Amino acid sequence: MLENIRLSFQGIWSHKMRSFLTMLGIIIGIAAIISIVSTIKGTNEQIKQNLVGAGNNTVEVKLYQNDWEYEAAYNGVPQGVPVIGEETLQGIKEIEGVEAASLYMYRNYAEGIYYNQTMLDGGRVLGIDPHYFSACGYQIQKGRGFVDEDYKNFRKVAILDAAGAKSLFGGTNPVNKTIELQGEPFTVIGVCDKLNQFKPVINSMEDYYNYGQSGSKGILFIPDASWPIVYSYDEPQNLIIRASNTDEMGSVGRKCADLLNANITSEDIRYKASDILEQAKQLQELSAATNQQLLWIASISLLVGGIGVMNIMLVSVTERTREIGLKKAIGARKRRILAQFLTEAAVLTSLGGILGVIAGIVLAQVISRVSQTPSAISVPAIIFSVLFSMAIGILFGLLPSIKAANLNPIDALRHE
Repeated sequence: MLENIRLSFQGIWSHKMRSFLTMLGIIIGIAAIISIVSTIKGTNEQIKQNLVGAGNNTVEVKLYQNDWEYEAAYNGVPQGVPVIGEETLQGIKEIEGVEAASLYMYRNYAEGIYYNQTMLDGGRVLGIDPHYFSACGYQIQKGRGFVDEDYKNFRKVAILDAAGAKSLFGGTNPVNKTIELQGEPFTVIGVCDKLNQFKPVINSMEDYYNYGQSGSKGILFIPDASWPIVYSYDEPQNLIIRASNTDEMGSVGRKCADLLNANITSEDIRYKASDILEQAKQLQELSAATNQQLLWIASISLLVGGIGVMNIMLVSVTERTREIGLKKAIGARKRRILAQFLTEAAVLTSLGGILGVIAGIVLAQVISRVSQTPSAISVPAIIFSVLFSMAIGILFGLLPSIKAANLNPIDALRHE
């Protein structure tokens, strides 16, 4: 085998230009496949990253009425849905894969948030328990966070996120200032912000509609103990959990939702987890058909390259007819001749595959920079491409090799 490989390299080197042109179809095909697969993988990873965010692995478990998110602001306190107690919360924390869990109430696009004459238009209000900031990855930037006394004494204190502080106070320090929430005075005790800020990559209008509108104009946090002062009493909470890793987000969310639903007697209201990975999968599947078509088109060039290899190998057999006849005359068996030419075809296409992989990686980076789309090199695709190119060499080199092995040694020696 090593001797056959050595002879193959010797034959390729002695006809450098012809060998390169023979490999060109394989190189183009492999390069196209590598670049397409890399772009597909990079785009899929970006979709997932845009939805998951900065990697805090948080999953929201909210109340839904049938297929619609339940809005307590419009529908009031739902019947048959109990308040989540400390015992239930502890059971959630004991679920495998749950690192942290927190309960909260919320109002989207809340009205009635004022500082003097300035209104926090389009902001959110969240009534949170003591674990919310740590579960969601928030950090106090100014002032202080909530303490036990704030919850025990039902203090009317609030914390703004950075966007809310900027909207209400501009460049002024909001700490110790009094704001109005639904007519109730609340003292701002701190400003918080996410530890890991993440902005989704927007490359198109479709990306903008999918990811770009998820941000809030600002968030006002108050202790959940003070929530009834402003809104309703005994309002059922929502749940946010932090999973131990991204891949477990969906399963952990469903387990938590099932545990909470076990206590609900209402027929049409249920807790549901936001399955971000499923959303990512659906977005990825939208472009699957187009991606498959591109891969099939790229594969055609591999077929053309294989035909080119077969053609050149037939020419090589014709050129080396006397050499084959001499080898057979001194005792070379058919399988030895067959193995020699199959090895040469496999080496030729394997070299083309390796060069195609290098060209594909370079092409993927060029496409990424020019079109501003991400790319991620797929190691399995590289290995498969090289093995596939070798298989093409064996497949399309089989006919010329059989022809060479079946030559009559006397006729071969007489060949001019």
